[in-house]
Amino acid sequence: MPMPMPMGVASAVSSSDLFKSHPDNLGRPHQPEAAAVSLVFHPKSNHLRTVSQHSFRRRPPRNVDGWIGSELRMSLETRNGPSSADRGEGLHRIPGSPPLMAASPAVVSSIALPHERSKKSVCLFFCEEMRELAERVALAGDSIELRSITWRTFEDGFPNLFISYAQGIRGQHVAFLASFSSPAVIFEQLSVIYALPRLFISSFTLVLPFFPTGSYERMEDEGDVATAFTLARILSNIPISRGGPTSLVIFDIHALQERFYFGDSVLPCFESGVPLLMNRLQQLPDSDNISIAFPDDGAWKRFHKLLHHFPMIICNKVREGDQRIVRLKEGDPRGRHVVIVDDLVQSGGTLIECQKVLAAHGADRISAYVTHGIFPNRSWERFKHDNGAGPNNGFNYFWITDSCPLTVREVKNRAPFEILSLSVQIASALQI
Repeated sequence: MPMPMPMGVASAVSSSDLFKSHPDNLGRPHQPEAAAVSLVFHPKSNHLRTVSQHSFRRRPPRNVDGWIGSELRMSLETRNGPSSADRGEGLHRIPGSPPLMAASPAVVSSIALPHERSKKSVCLFFCEEMRELAERVALAGDSIELRSITWRTFEDGFPNLFISYAQGIRGQHVAFLASFSSPAVIFEQLSVIYALPRLFISSFTLVLPFFPTGSYERMEDEGDVATAFTLARILSNIPISRGGPTSLVIFDIHALQERFYFGDSVLPCFESGVPLLMNRLQQLPDSDNISIAFPDDGAWKRFHKLLHHFPMIICNKVREGDQRIVRLKEGDPRGRHVVIVDDLVQSGGTLIECQKVLAAHGADRISAYVTHGIFPNRSWERFKHDNGAGPNNGFNYFWITDSCPLTVREVKNRAPFEILSLSVQIASALQI
């Protein structure tokens, strides 16, 4: 009995013999091209593993199935030992194509199996408002390490900031989790955002879950200032790190065309919180009786492709004198658990009017989802829980994400509000 070959020893098989032995190649001339067959001993299986690689002759494009473009390459594997390779078994022919042309001289080559992509270690800084979300992000990604910043102010009110262990982040991938919840906190965070890329880091990612000026993206009268463009220009001038432009992660920006407000020195990555809603809806006992409602055409354009497998209802706003009234445009809410979906809520007037219209048209239950719950002046207090008494009395659920941490602190554990965390999605985005 022949001794088994040790791991890492390979022997060559003549590709000319391999070619002639294949039944499809009988009578055909052998075409010289590179090919390789290596035999590798598998300790666990106690037999030889044959790995064949063929490179095929270039051919011009043809209108024949199986030949697309001018060159075709294929990698084949069989596990039947050297005898099967000698017989030509295990070779694969593409349907509708001419016979494969293996060729010599045979060259022994090593086969490198693809490795899993290693996770990127990230140093995550954060503003104080985002501390809770940052901690959840670190728990969601085992390669994320939280780093601290000292946030102080001088006597005149201007920020006095300090990045701890600044030399220790040289050559590291660095991210900053920001919250531009008010103009008062934007300047101090921008100061840190502009400083971090200058510390000889490998790359820099700014995570800004809520882009606060997104709804001020257009001019209606001469003299209007589109502050969405202003903030986009500020972020576009973040210094370039050693790894190149800054990556900017934003969730459900108000208008998709705002991506063109950013300059070439920043790379915007637009994510959505809607997948969190979809996962939550699947957990409901009436998940098979859900319809999605949009309060206006803008919301439908934003989200209908993500929610296309649900029945849809579209409302719209019409002017009657000085008032804007919500009406049902299309869809049937009768007997359904209707979930109103939008990107953000401020005072909540549109959502409440939409709830009344849907209830009047026979909806069984009404819930709502917005990615960004802003709720200035505690306007969240307008949204009441239905307490099982029906849609005329309030909302069954009101889902928001933790993109606006000040709101989360106010509505946490208050029905009908429920928080869907962006932590897993942020941790995933930091690996891009």
